[in-house]
Amino acid sequence: MASGFALALYLATLLFLSHFTLSISSKVYVVYMGSKENDDDPDEILSQNHHMLASVHQGSVEKAQDSHLYSYVHGFRGFAAKLSHDQASQMAKMPGVVSVFPNVKRKLHTTHSWDFMGLSSEETMEIPGFSTKNQVNVIIGFIDTGIWPESPSFSDVGMPPVPAGWKGECQSGEAFNVSTCNRKVIGARYYLSGYEAEEDSVETISYRSPRDSNGHGSHTASTAAGRYVADMNYKGLAAGEARGGSPMSRIAVYKTCWDSGCYDVDLLAAFDDAIRDGVHILSLSLGPEAPQGEYFTDAISIGSFHAASRGVVVVSSAGNEGQQGSATNLAPWLITVAASSTDRDFTSDIMLGNGAKITGESLSLMDMKTSTRIISASEAFAGYFTPYQSSFCLESSLNRTKARGRVLVCRHAESSTESKLQKSVVVKEAGGAGMILIDEADKNVAIPFVIPAAMVGRRTGNLILSYVNRTRKPTSRIFSAKTVIGSRQAPRIASFSSKGPNSLTPQILKPDVTAPGLNILAAWSPAASKKDFNILSGTSMAAPHITGIAALIKSVHPLWSPSAIKSAIMTTATVRNKHRQPLTVDPEGRRGNAFDYGAGFVSPTRVLEPGLVYDASPADYKAFLCSIGYNEKSLHLITRDKSTCQEQTFAAPSDLNYPSIAVPNLNNSYTVTRTLTNVGYAKNVYRAVVYPPRGINVTVEPSRIVFDRYGQKISFRVNFQVAAPAQGYVFGFLTWRNRKSRVTMPLVAQVTPSSIGRMI
Repeated sequence: MASGFALALYLATLLFLSHFTLSISSKVYVVYMGSKENDDDPDEILSQNHHMLASVHQGSVEKAQDSHLYSYVHGFRGFAAKLSHDQASQMAKMPGVVSVFPNVKRKLHTTHSWDFMGLSSEETMEIPGFSTKNQVNVIIGFIDTGIWPESPSFSDVGMPPVPAGWKGECQSGEAFNVSTCNRKVIGARYYLSGYEAEEDSVETISYRSPRDSNGHGSHTASTAAGRYVADMNYKGLAAGEARGGSPMSRIAVYKTCWDSGCYDVDLLAAFDDAIRDGVHILSLSLGPEAPQGEYFTDAISIGSFHAASRGVVVVSSAGNEGQQGSATNLAPWLITVAASSTDRDFTSDIMLGNGAKITGESLSLMDMKTSTRIISASEAFAGYFTPYQSSFCLESSLNRTKARGRVLVCRHAESSTESKLQKSVVVKEAGGAGMILIDEADKNVAIPFVIPAAMVGRRTGNLILSYVNRTRKPTSRIFSAKTVIGSRQAPRIASFSSKGPNSLTPQILKPDVTAPGLNILAAWSPAASKKDFNILSGTSMAAPHITGIAALIKSVHPLWSPSAIKSAIMTTATVRNKHRQPLTVDPEGRRGNAFDYGAGFVSPTRVLEPGLVYDASPADYKAFLCSIGYNEKSLHLITRDKSTCQEQTFAAPSDLNYPSIAVPNLNNSYTVTRTLTNVGYAKNVYRAVVYPPRGINVTVEPSRIVFDRYGQKISFRVNFQVAAPAQGYVFGFLTWRNRKSRVTMPLVAQVTPSSIGRMI
């Protein structure tokens, strides 16, 4: 009997271990299967997906169902499931499968800005000569951290009924029910399966519902489409009227991002639902880490491809990595946005004992009443920490006796993951009276420090340390933060904003355009911190500015394609600041180029009347895919139609009718063709004006074009000829000009080494 019990226990243990081994070896994968055919039945698709999964689970339907997380059935075909590496490899070889890739986590790319860009202060956001009242019929979807619907930015007072074509829903959950939505926030969903499958602990999740516990989603939604708020401020800073770019547009929320990030399988589920729900614009302030993977193993590229193919404008952030070649969200069917400043800064004065007055960045409202001793944090090293380590004000690195009552000069390394805010907490816990933080990356981002504190750049920081080291009893006093408008030239490209060239397809210029993303005030979640509004920086804040502008264009030109709307935004942008000087890049103040700002800083008062647009259809994107190496089989799997690469005519990716031209390997000469569509007056004459890249001759044929009707298309050729080649990339512009309009596109080229050698 005892032996029988032991045998049973042994078998039970084996069974448990086999399940345990399977669970720890399994990961979540996306199985992407291309476009959905119109007559596909969602229930039949789900059954087929289970059948495919059963085939890699020894025919077990039960195991197939247990491993299944999502089926994508509205905008495209595919599913998400828990698979072993071997099972994923088997899936990748099955008929109808385009790609199989792991469930990667994406990161969030974390007002006065609309006044700065010249839009009306009224809630209608009218632009002279145009009526944007139709914005009430424009629906913007936000794939983000959810929404705080009680914010005044999301009030539905005075808004008409929900548009008749809306098919979305208001999903109930924790602290959120169907009646939480209103005529402003007309839809709300949340997605948790991908997150729960990957994270070790999900017990601490706040709000298993569309409600925002983070603040990021509420901030981005109100920046793009928030209602008029009479007195928006951050603890008294930046006080004044505020509203989004398209304040009467409707909002649909797709909460896919949780405390640690946003997983691919949840993102794809949100795209799938949003396409079916009927959104007109999708806004994503998140993305992959650089370098980005291939288009059809990237969830955002996949989802946006199918959205754009169905007429949905998709706006995305470029990323916050700051280095050349670090831009992400690189697909040509996306609008990719860089970040710049406005003319509003949040500063704190620092007075040194020698009388020097220095200005730093801060959101701290605390004030030192008198001057006190200032020391380098390296002098206050504690325990096993070296002076160098303590100079970064790491947790437990400061000696309380040496730090008490002092102003500490701390450092923040460019590659550090340490929170700048946390450094002020460390100094406070050590008894410090204040902190001057030297940001070695010079990112000019204001921080709400918990003590009197301010942030300065490397050069200014070295001057302060020089004073400290050469003075017997150095002192300083840090004053409360204040709002300063117009003190510096603006806009400037933010130092953290990710830059080109496009690491995946260098013939497509990225980013596309820049918009305000530095120290932006907008709605917030009181659950994240006890305030209704907050100031954030990042390309996350820049993207919704373009989202709001795209909504205004859609309200006036509802039949324009996503590429036409992108073209209107890009070709009307400016490369000069408010003082008519060239745009510069923080922190060094160098002259910017198209890798920093794309086509330039957005000009919302010009976008509704661009005159001409560079339009592209879904068929053009298919031709683009063929030009970068997709074969007949893979193209058919993605599109599920009868398209063939023989039908497509692009010899190179640069042949896509994009509102910029990039030639990364110019070998002596090269010709690119573009097509313009007349969206201005029926009869129009334009002349080409070229500002060629240095060392390259550029000619345009024809150089004069005559339009006779609205919607007419005319093609032209741009010829590049190496004259006196320079090392690296060079930049120029092509503008089509008449008395009323200027339609400008960036020109980017890099001469091949062989061409340089021939010229020497």
